[in-house]
Amino acid sequence: MDFWPEFLASSWGKDFVAGGFGGIAGLISGYPLDSIRVRQQNSKSGSAFNVFRHVVAKEGPLSLYRGMAAPLASVTFQNAMVFQIYAMLSRTFDRQILASDPPSYKGVALGGIAAGAIQSLIISPVELVKIQLQLQSRTNQCNNQVTRLKGPRDVTRRIVKQAGLRGIYRGLTVTVLRDAHSHGLYFWVYEYTKEQLHPGCRKNGHESFQTMLLAGGLAGSVSWISCYPLDVVKTRLQAQSQSKTAKYHGIVDCFRQSVRTEGYGVLWRGVGTTVGRAFIVNGAIFTAYETALRFLCKPQ
Repeated sequence: MDFWPEFLASSWGKDFVAGGFGGIAGLISGYPLDSIRVRQQNSKSGSAFNVFRHVVAKEGPLSLYRGMAAPLASVTFQNAMVFQIYAMLSRTFDRQILASDPPSYKGVALGGIAAGAIQSLIISPVELVKIQLQLQSRTNQCNNQVTRLKGPRDVTRRIVKQAGLRGIYRGLTVTVLRDAHSHGLYFWVYEYTKEQLHPGCRKNGHESFQTMLLAGGLAGSVSWISCYPLDVVKTRLQAQSQSKTAKYHGIVDCFRQSVRTEGYGVLWRGVGTTVGRAFIVNGAIFTAYETALRFLCKPQ
């Protein structure tokens, strides 16, 4: 009965709960654009507008939210965990900083890298299920399948049946490679931009909503640009069915085949949609996180 009051009384407990609110805000605001990004990455052509128009006409507007149930709970927990781990490790990597001072930029970057690598263990299976759901209409059409998977549970059962429990972690290595460095850059850009837009706010915590939105949006956009080619490879690896006739056999093979058949431009297909989505989503994430943290830290 006393768990929640004690949990919220700790600084890491506040970071966990505030991070969860940030995750919910980010997921709801950016999921339709994420569905368009995944379809762009897994197709041979098509602008974001053409993909959007085709999906709405053929499958209805709600299809852009297909698969959101899978990441809703997990993204809330994952985002909460990332912010909690980052908050702890950003200081652990630089113990010379006083408790009353914000973590150094070196600590921010290293804490972000560690948080990104750890969270990959959760996000990789979730994104595998999400991608399979988002693309199931096209996949079924290519394989002449009539059966339609109803939700995350059906997809998970099929993956386990075909490849065992190891199949759930297909794409884990490329997810770690994508998320580790991008999260280090993500938190560094946010903290640096926030301080430049509102000098002194890292210490006094008085940044405005405009500062949160702009710094968060820029951080998300820069981090996504830095890891986008890896994300394209990850999407293609996780989109294919687990079988002996799989098109790609690993990260390097997927990279080589994609570039050989479609050129280097394939590694940046859909990047405009992703950067636009990243700005919206991460502006919402950081604004919700900072606002929740202010509320939780306000003297009762």
